[in-house]
Amino acid sequence: MTSQRCNSYYTASINNETDYPELEGELRVDVAIIGGGFTGVATAVELAEKGLKVAIIEANKIGWGATGRNGGQVTGSLSGDQAMTKQLRKTYHGDAEEFVWNMRWRGHDIIQKRVAKYGIDCDLKHGHLQAAYKPSHMTELEAMHEEACRRGMGDSVSLLTKADIPEYLESPIYHGGLLNMRNMHLHSLNLCIGEARAAESLGAVIFENSPVEDIIHGDTPAVVTAKGRVTANSVLLAGNAYHKLARQQLMGTIFPASLGNLVTKPLGDEVANAINPKDLAVYDCRFVLDYYRLTADKRLMFGGGTNYSGRDSKSVANELRPAIEKTFPRLKGVEIEYEWTGMAGIVINRIPQLGKISDHVFYCQGYSGHGVATTHIMGEIMANAITGSLTEFDAFANMNHIRIPLNEWFGNQALAAGMWYYKMLEKLR
Repeated sequence: MTSQRCNSYYTASINNETDYPELEGELRVDVAIIGGGFTGVATAVELAEKGLKVAIIEANKIGWGATGRNGGQVTGSLSGDQAMTKQLRKTYHGDAEEFVWNMRWRGHDIIQKRVAKYGIDCDLKHGHLQAAYKPSHMTELEAMHEEACRRGMGDSVSLLTKADIPEYLESPIYHGGLLNMRNMHLHSLNLCIGEARAAESLGAVIFENSPVEDIIHGDTPAVVTAKGRVTANSVLLAGNAYHKLARQQLMGTIFPASLGNLVTKPLGDEVANAINPKDLAVYDCRFVLDYYRLTADKRLMFGGGTNYSGRDSKSVANELRPAIEKTFPRLKGVEIEYEWTGMAGIVINRIPQLGKISDHVFYCQGYSGHGVATTHIMGEIMANAITGSLTEFDAFANMNHIRIPLNEWFGNQALAAGMWYYKMLEKLR
């Protein structure tokens, strides 16, 4: 395990690099959080705002994992929304659909308020297009548009036809789309680091380069590293796909999937404005989709080709270049400056997993590729649970999840087979 960040665009454009100390000696806090990505940091801010003493213990650097490697899109998409709605009826009955609908936008509100409150510079912009890769995708987008209008979002969404697309994207491949001005995109690593600094300003203590070796359970749990120990009233395990702790309880519930992402050389204003004149974040309607946006300095950030085997791609640029050039013929031969991978935590039914390993040790994980907004929602739910408000936490903790016995390799092969099946279905849509 290395404390160095991956060679990504996010790393190269950090506003202020972190330099938190390694945990040494003993410390007593109210809550110890294992993991310095969005889940851990967002929860820390919530708890610190409530006046609790919080410690974040990160194995590498703040935002080192998927938080600092994703596509930077903040959308109302919820993986597993139908399964989630069905199971939430146990708690919310006829209000389950309303609860899930509000969840779609809850993370947006948290992020916007936090960015404004703490003055976080993270290139936050509004505007997203979900694009129809096939004519049949328009049926899905029409239903989404109708629901958004019915629920009072008519001013934020527009249904685009194929003839409308050239106004928004210089691409020949789309058959229409759903424009959503409530959705956002941003520099995810600068957001996480900004939130960590906000938590620190409220009294949180943060440790980097401090892999956790053990969690001590009991009435006063503790987190143990090679050189230190943090004793707390509560512990939150927030490592998502990057940790190997509590395997007896959590093995077979979440599986790593490698997400590839890249950034081109700066395109310049003329080319950037030609291919994406409205500065929108975009993804398409396929099961295994492409997603992209412009960075603040007019580069194209492009991701896709999720690898469900659990292994990193050999060459992200080689895998994604054909998709870039098909999407934007103008960019044929464009120079790619950064390419990287990150591990998303995939859950079989796509519902985030919240629960307890023991009476005072919580866990929160599994966003299945939609983590930027969802982590902030879960951070709020986890902070409420730790401080005694358990309704939402219990609703998620009581959900039924599919656990694959045997080891992680078998789980990833099952995921890969499942996605092959869905890709075959895609050809029939």
